[in-house]
Amino acid sequence: METIIVPAGEGRAFHVNDGQQMRITTPKGQQSADFFACRAADTSEWLSPPHTWMPTRSLHPRVGDTFLSRLRQPMADFVEDGADGLHDFIIAPCDAIRYRQFGATGHHRSCAENLEIAMRGLGHEITVTPLAVNFFTNTVVEDGFMFNTPAAPVVQPGGYVVLQSRMDLICVVSSCPYDLDGPGWAINAPGGPTEIIVELL
Repeated sequence: METIIVPAGEGRAFHVNDGQQMRITTPKGQQSADFFACRAADTSEWLSPPHTWMPTRSLHPRVGDTFLSRLRQPMADFVEDGADGLHDFIIAPCDAIRYRQFGATGHHRSCAENLEIAMRGLGHEITVTPLAVNFFTNTVVEDGFMFNTPAAPVVQPGGYVVLQSRMDLICVVSSCPYDLDGPGWAINAPGGPTEIIVELL
């Protein structure tokens, strides 16, 4: 088993073999983990939440779902959920523009930047930021409107998910660095982001 520590607010990229399982854990709880994946042999084919929830009819990832690529190919199966289903397909990864709009000044890490840096570390340049699977992110959709409720994140310490790959993948996990008091949003616990642990089983 290989363990990858994703430091608070940063991202890490790693290879996953066809058929291999990965466990993603929020050890302190209440920390969103943006999950990206692409085909190892062709990084232009990435995991696509919209293509995934069309056949599942669910805006929240559930055990038994198969995550599809933008070419509608099976990339990974969601096989175990230790976080009470508190996951999201909708929210776009945070980026520099979002932080500026919310009043941040100077440089602020983002999930989009974490993806770029992590992939560059493996020799790949990213020109498009796909939507991520937002594990440990609590959202509610009612009558076409999305809410972040309750006001604080609720995933407990040690919350985890287990995925099993359906092809050779390059995956990136970002410990979401969002730490602003935005309008109605509580992506991570008060006090700033915390680490995420990835185990390749």
